[in-house]
Amino acid sequence: MRLDRDIHLSKALVIDPNPTSRSILVAQLRDFGIGTVVQCGRVADARNQLEARGFDIVLCENNFAGNDAAGQQLLDDLRRHQLLPLSTVFIMISSEATYNKVAEAAESALDSFLIKPHTAAGLGDRILHARRRKKVLRDIFEAVDESRFDDAIRLCLKRFEERGEFWLFAARVGAELLLTHDRHREAWGLYEAVLKAQTLPWARLGVARAQVEANEPGKALSTLESLTADQPNFVDAYDVMGRIHVDQGNLDEAAAVFMRAASLTPDSVTRLQKVGMLSFYLERHDDALKALERSVGIGISSKMFDPQTLVLLAFVRWRQSDSKGVQRCNENLEHLLSRSPDSPRLRRFAAVVRVLELMLRLQHADVQQAVADLALEVREASFDIEAACNLLSLLARLADVGYTLEQADEWVDAIGLRHCTAKSMTELLARAAHPHAPFVERIRACQHRVLEVSEAAMAFSLAGDPGSSVRTLLDNGRASLNGKLIDTARLVLQRHHGRIEGAAELQATIDDLRQRYFTLPTRLPIGDSPGRKAGGLALRGAVASALGAEPAPPVAAAT
Repeated sequence: MRLDRDIHLSKALVIDPNPTSRSILVAQLRDFGIGTVVQCGRVADARNQLEARGFDIVLCENNFAGNDAAGQQLLDDLRRHQLLPLSTVFIMISSEATYNKVAEAAESALDSFLIKPHTAAGLGDRILHARRRKKVLRDIFEAVDESRFDDAIRLCLKRFEERGEFWLFAARVGAELLLTHDRHREAWGLYEAVLKAQTLPWARLGVARAQVEANEPGKALSTLESLTADQPNFVDAYDVMGRIHVDQGNLDEAAAVFMRAASLTPDSVTRLQKVGMLSFYLERHDDALKALERSVGIGISSKMFDPQTLVLLAFVRWRQSDSKGVQRCNENLEHLLSRSPDSPRLRRFAAVVRVLELMLRLQHADVQQAVADLALEVREASFDIEAACNLLSLLARLADVGYTLEQADEWVDAIGLRHCTAKSMTELLARAAHPHAPFVERIRACQHRVLEVSEAAMAFSLAGDPGSSVRTLLDNGRASLNGKLIDTARLVLQRHHGRIEGAAELQATIDDLRQRYFTLPTRLPIGDSPGRKAGGLALRGAVASALGAEPAPPVAAAT
């Protein structure tokens, strides 16, 4: 039976580890008139298929051998990384109908949840209903795809206020758009309005996300603690909570939260990476090795994989004197680099791991030269906090095993003075330097110097001389490339522009520095990658526009 007149144009993917069940689903889809049906029996193969091509319909078994939620985890990762557009119908199939399973499906914005055994008619009804929602909300989706975000928000709010068909989903899309485009208070209000209509966990999480974006992390944590007390398996809530702790420099608390999230979703590449990276910086070496190795094992060919995982895994293996393990990390990075030879990030990663290899081979002269070459980039525009932590980790470990580098203190100071811009940044740098206590002390001293400069400069402004305040901040910011000092100079200049002699020239200098040095991410690099924020919907056009970039292409590496 043909479901609708356009069904023959559709492409479907069936994901099921059981060959008999898989063949039944494939046959049913073909009976419905679907033009192309692809099948696979493993989550990893499904992830590769969905990363490589688009599908209109996905049927996914939730239960895989040894993992009773692999399908849910796959969906979660795909949504998070913008690999499953809203136009795709995703139906989860399971032999379980517990409340938690159904709740998980709802929170993932799943199109339907089908219980085995099912009939062909039952499956057809689910697909028809899901395709109807896509059709009813087409004007909203088209507005998003065409970057007409104000129109999309207006359409969502109208449907919500009129309680039109699929009004709750429209409200969720509208709130996501408001958050993406920095209209945090409006999003907060919309989520609260949804909660007045129905007490939905995704709306409670939405309130917390809006509170974070409105710079009220304390309220957000309170909201999340209440939510996780009521919904202990709501994984997205832990993601948001963990990110708040990371941004506040509370790495121990963040690690505990992400460990909980990873335990609920053991095949989530991104959560494993977060656990592995945080465990590395907290010197929990066994936890780091376990999480980082699993991240590589299940995710290295995925868009969700962060190559920084290989760098930190190489550090852990170096600590164990595992030369073959370090070599494998190097080979994987060289493979990635061969596919993206113009990537300064990958080139820098490979250089760090090569130093670890040289250290294990006791090639001391080559080690010193390679480290000096890396340190030449400390003032480069692309030398971000991630690069700083990697170099600092390398310097600390070299010092800890007795290497003497004449310029090491100078390099550590340059890193600290540039990147100690907030408590969270300083804390991560100190953790990276932890193997060598004198470097930790230097990082802390850099933070104090930055604060002293800022306070001394602001004293000029309070005394009625904002021009001296801007010049002091700018002079020190230009010398250190510290983003906090330069941005504070910008804010003071904005506030007192009319009272400052040479304001136009100062503004031009600030703009030049910001353009050259401050287009880098400002959040701590803990296993994140572009895509859906925790608890949000995959609005591909909206997110790409807000980030100013297209989603990254897939990469593959040797295993």
